[in-house]
Amino acid sequence: MPRLARGPLLEGLPFGAMAAVAAVDVLAGPEVGFLALFSLGPAFACVAGSVRRALLVGVLAFVLCLSVAWYDALLDTRRAVVALASVAGATGAAALAALVRGRFERELADIRHVAEAAQRVLLRPVPRRAGRMRVAVSYTSAAAAARIGGDLYEVVATPSGTTRVIIGDVQGKGLEAVETAAVVLGAFREAAPDEEDLEAVGRRLERALNRRLEGEEFVTAVLAEVDADHTLTLLNYGHPAPLLIRRGQPVRFAEPPVHAPPLGLASLGPDGPVGHQVVLAPGDQMLLYTDGVAEARDADGEFYPLAQRAFLLEEEDPDAALEALRRDLVAHVAGPLGDDAAMLLLRYRDREDG
Repeated sequence: MPRLARGPLLEGLPFGAMAAVAAVDVLAGPEVGFLALFSLGPAFACVAGSVRRALLVGVLAFVLCLSVAWYDALLDTRRAVVALASVAGATGAAALAALVRGRFERELADIRHVAEAAQRVLLRPVPRRAGRMRVAVSYTSAAAAARIGGDLYEVVATPSGTTRVIIGDVQGKGLEAVETAAVVLGAFREAAPDEEDLEAVGRRLERALNRRLEGEEFVTAVLAEVDADHTLTLLNYGHPAPLLIRRGQPVRFAEPPVHAPPLGLASLGPDGPVGHQVVLAPGDQMLLYTDGVAEARDADGEFYPLAQRAFLLEEEDPDAALEALRRDLVAHVAGPLGDDAAMLLLRYRDREDG
């Protein structure tokens, strides 16, 4: 269950309700007639806890109702009989509700285990080093109960010594989005080490998606290739532009020279993306991310100011830097994210062991 349902507040709610009813009834006297409200105890008990707990709370509510009826000298009245019947009926309903909720929780736990296993396969750990390039990743689900979504990333080393990277976002949610993400990642892992250039990798992804997608489904993505001289070649398929952070220079976005459609929509035109290069110097960084970061809003509807928060990435350890940015993003939203948020940080260090 959600954390709130297992907290002490909800667990103590049945007892607090019954204590309040007993106190009010004793103070108000028998004329008012609060006896039937003891059924609130078992009614609240089904929210948290087992069937046994619901039954025990129901028995306690029945005993309290009987005791207060005796105190009010109402044991032989119709009011007492109706109140006791109400408590008994609420207890039965609470036990049934707790039984159904328990089964639902077990099924949900099984689904979560399956989702976690799928996530370990799809979003497996990426290499943390590529020569002097350090890599850090972060993935935050849109809801606490969601262990996996349509965001994807991967880093693959090639036999020629280059490193190829993808970050993407599948249109839509649910199991279909997960299946599409699996198609993209599988095609990228197969194509990245074999194809001569990044454009050929993109064409392989397009063909794989065309065999899978129906209608107007699509995947926005950025493909990147890191050469041995730390030159980045970027292909942008309708995805948010990466953030370029140079030492001692203003932060800017690496916008593509031509805007291209997402993967899966190539047949609708215009032509595919044009590759553009960014040369990194020691100390430079590039942040690739999904729209769950760029489109995160606070309570006032303001987007997350990613460029203004780039100073958080100055942390010495790239993983710690990315975690600081992730925490700041969650704090900006002040609640669950509206969309999954994936981030991949590439940092060119001064020393190969840095």
